Amino acid sequence: MTTDEAAAAVRRSPLVIIPVGAQEQHGGGMAMATDTVRAVGVADRVAERLAGRAVIAPVVPYGISPHHMAFAGTMSLSPATFMQVLRDVIASLQDHGWRQFLVITGHGGNNAALSVLAQEYVRQDLTFTWTPITSVVSDLIVDVSEVHGHAGEAETAQMLYLAPDLVQVDRLEPGATTLDELTTPARLSRQARGPRLSVGFDVYHKRGVLGDPRRATAEDGRLLVEAAADRIAAFADELLSA
Repeated sequence: MTTDEAAAAVRRSPLVIIPVGAQEQHGGGMAMATDTVRAVGVADRVAERLAGRAVIAPVVPYGISPHHMAFAGTMSLSPATFMQVLRDVIASLQDHGWRQFLVITGHGGNNAALSVLAQEYVRQDLTFTWTPITSVVSDLIVDVSEVHGHAGEAETAQMLYLAPDLVQVDRLEPGATTLDELTTPARLSRQARGPRLSVGFDVYHKRGVLGDPRRATAEDGRLLVEAAADRIAAFADELLSA
């Protein structure tokens, strides 16, 4: 956009979608930009479904990834820095007249910080909402290992659909796939209830992978990505109609 186009968009497109990702390991077969690519891919599709009522801000390509720092190439922002970047982006856009914001995160490590930001904005003159991707369509994820998640079946499927050139299929390898394979700290960190424990992904598996990415297909990825876009867009449509 030019600045003139941005000025017109404030009136025409009241919602700003901000994709955020991460730069972190995804095993030996997938690009470290995986979470960023997925966030942008879903953001594009949500905006298309909203038919001109939303604009997409430039992606924030770094996230909160200290749990992946044992793996080469990973870069992490501190939670404080990540939140301040988003505060500054939102404040800038608010100065120009936007009041509604939707952050789409491809990286689960950003979730806690986004929840904190959401609390900060509750009493301010703007609407701040955020969403993950994969958990929005968790009911559609089938045929996965007992232990799955990071760089596993669902994420790999999404990348095979969105950016197959960033997946080195011949280098995909299974990670931890059963609870019995996990160390005690790794197993405790996956409890859905009770006390919370955070561990590095090297504690889970030497390659930092959860699940078996070899089982992923582009068709599975299409289902997850398009369904996530449908559900997020339906939420945004209702928000814009309020």
